[in-house]
Amino acid sequence: MNKDRKLWEKILGLKGLASIGFADTIGSGITAIFWFFIASQLSSSSYGEIHYYLGIAGVAQIISLIGNSNVLSVYAAKNVKIISTLFFISLIAGFISSLVVIILLARIDAALLIFGYIIMDLSTGVLLGRKLFKKYLMFILLQKILTLVIGIGFYFIFGEQSIIFALILSYLPYIIIVGKELKKEKIIFSQLKQRKDFIINNYFSNLSGSFAGQMDKIIIAPLLGFELLGNYALALQFFVVLMVFSGIVFKYILPQDSSGIKNENLKKGTILISILIAILSSIFLPIVILHLFPQYIETIDAIQIISFCVIPSTISMLYTSKFLALEKSKYVLMSKIFSIVIMITGFMTLGPIFGIIGLSITLVISTSVEAFYLVLVNKFRERNNG
Repeated sequence: MNKDRKLWEKILGLKGLASIGFADTIGSGITAIFWFFIASQLSSSSYGEIHYYLGIAGVAQIISLIGNSNVLSVYAAKNVKIISTLFFISLIAGFISSLVVIILLARIDAALLIFGYIIMDLSTGVLLGRKLFKKYLMFILLQKILTLVIGIGFYFIFGEQSIIFALILSYLPYIIIVGKELKKEKIIFSQLKQRKDFIINNYFSNLSGSFAGQMDKIIIAPLLGFELLGNYALALQFFVVLMVFSGIVFKYILPQDSSGIKNENLKKGTILISILIAILSSIFLPIVILHLFPQYIETIDAIQIISFCVIPSTISMLYTSKFLALEKSKYVLMSKIFSIVIMITGFMTLGPIFGIIGLSITLVISTSVEAFYLVLVNKFRERNNG
């Protein structure tokens, strides 16, 4: 009987991994097609300006997400009745962030995009935590298809200034999940007290990690201009594609780790595949850029360097899953702080001197330090516990 149960759990696990993999692979492919198309139509300066406002919305989103997808995934997997409370707080914080963006930048599109980012993050965290992988697949693909169809349609009808509004519309289906979750449980703030350490540590961890992923755009634009940002943003879009496989594994193993299920062989295989991806992409992606995006010639040097960020970023993801599952988010927080300090320092110093190459080298160093710190902490804990 136990053997049959274990076999069935293994089959369900493989189906779950397949669902996440299919959704993220196809979804990332659709998103990449959209952004690569937009890049081919715009100058590097215009492309950089759009990503500048996307970066602002992204930072505002993370500031607002008191309960981000990682926290929600862990608590949903453990069936802790705190989901609706975290939803409510994050949405209120998002409203405040949107008002600030409108007041400071007078950009309604960027302000509304914050809500789009928030409801997607909240929804996917719950779906993954509850292992509703088929629903996750459906919503991810729907949002990506809407991005492609509405985004390109709006571009041809209304011009490049409508692209962000198109992105906002693509996130509307997630309102269904958010509405259902808010109705399912009562909002009880007392639930936060006993779990405040994990939530706070993970909040600042996610905040610092996002600053590393979004703040770069906000720093580059005023410091080095929209044109260089456009080239750097295109290189990062390729990097996002390269990280699809590692991201799939992370989303699968986080609820698994939280439930006490180990996947050691999967984790080792993921690291080996990330090494292969890094080597092959550094060789072949420059050829792709040269032929498809000749106006982004500076991106060639950047992508050859940034490709190798796949390896430390993958290692960081795997250890992040382990520590979050143990509710030891303080280690993840420290790794993110080290990473962002190095990134900001490098961008402010190497960027003006070496341009996009300096930015790329900084990204490799910051991701490597983050991974190295998590590996050291894990070894230290195992030695003490052993």
